[in-house]
Amino acid sequence: MAFLAELWDFLKVRKKFWLLPILVMMAIFGGLIILTQGSAIAPFIYTIF
Repeated sequence: MAFLAELWDFLKVRKKFWLLPILVMMAIFGGLIILTQGSAIAPFIYTIF
């Protein structure tokens, strides 16, 4: 959790709030790839990239 607090402090101090949606989408896609790695949905997920 300390990493997230430091990241939030960085975004706040440097006023880089535009990075937040990019980081959120990267986390969502990463979780999606991890969750579908062994399922029948995997071939369809990999076509997104």
